Amino acid sequence: MTSKERFSRMFQHKEADRVPIFDSPWAGTIARWEREGMPKGMDWRDYFDTDKVSTISVDITPRYEEKVLEETDDYRIVTSEWGVTMKQFKEQDSTPEFLDFTVTTPEAWEKAKARMTVSKDRVDWKRLEQDYAKWQQEGHWIEGMFWFGFDVTHSWTVGTETMLIAMIEEPEWVEDMFDTYLDRSIQHFNMIWDAGYRFDSIFWYDDMGYKNTPFFSNEMYRSLLQKYHKKAVAWAHDHGIYARLHSCGDIMPLLPDIMDTGIDALNPIEIKAGMDVFKIKQDYGDRLVLHGGINAVLWDDKEAIVEAIRQAVPVLKENGGYIFASDHSIPNSVSLENMQSIINTVKEVGKY
Repeated sequence: MTSKERFSRMFQHKEADRVPIFDSPWAGTIARWEREGMPKGMDWRDYFDTDKVSTISVDITPRYEEKVLEETDDYRIVTSEWGVTMKQFKEQDSTPEFLDFTVTTPEAWEKAKARMTVSKDRVDWKRLEQDYAKWQQEGHWIEGMFWFGFDVTHSWTVGTETMLIAMIEEPEWVEDMFDTYLDRSIQHFNMIWDAGYRFDSIFWYDDMGYKNTPFFSNEMYRSLLQKYHKKAVAWAHDHGIYARLHSCGDIMPLLPDIMDTGIDALNPIEIKAGMDVFKIKQDYGDRLVLHGGINAVLWDDKEAIVEAIRQAVPVLKENGGYIFASDHSIPNSVSLENMQSIINTVKEVGKY
């Protein structure tokens, strides 16, 4: 079966030849695998014979000038298209340190919003022209990446503290940001759809939890954010495709309200943060595709991760509706040998 055929069966909650395998290794992980024997420059998905998902994205940023303010042997301090100043460390797989934000008030937001224009040059048409036919020919699952919600707004635009305070004190401003981000995403994906490019699902990043708790209450989710999740899902369903939500952290308390949005799939189901993948399967497995749910902390321990896979995958694959992945991404602590063992085990116990 092709990747598209496997994914389609999972979203229909039907069995396939095996569960699909769709994950994201870090750049340092790829480099390690190449040092350990994977041919340099080879697509890791070809090496391990896993499934292929291709993503279409658009640019909805305010297009602030990107500048390098300082550079040393260890880091660069830059400003982004979102107007965020950050320290980017040159060590592979490091996380940037956010230093300053342009958008910290409703007035600053209005200026940024005016720059978030809708135009054809915000779509990478050249990439679509070059790659889309190949994706289709090879049977890739194709996703459109929307950019909206709590996570990307606080992370890449206003800062976490400003965002959380504004959700209480200035909810109208917060909703306007959610609405604008989603509106710009929809308008540009309408252009892509109208140009004849079809995709199988949409997804968006919206981390709403951290360790053992969400960032906010169910009441706040329902009053500020849920309607925009519903709107994104409705757009997908109106186009005959699916909607997949990525939300790291422990969002177990939010799940009843998240399910009311109509999402079709949830990722990454972060076990180490407090998520209970077996309870989610029991409660929602007949209508929700589970993508992930395998503790990434275990992946560098060959015996532990193989045992975890043998325990989890036979349960999670029942009646379809499961896509194998870690509960975050594949860190550079995972050797080529371990990864091959992981893939072999998934293909063995993930057969139907």
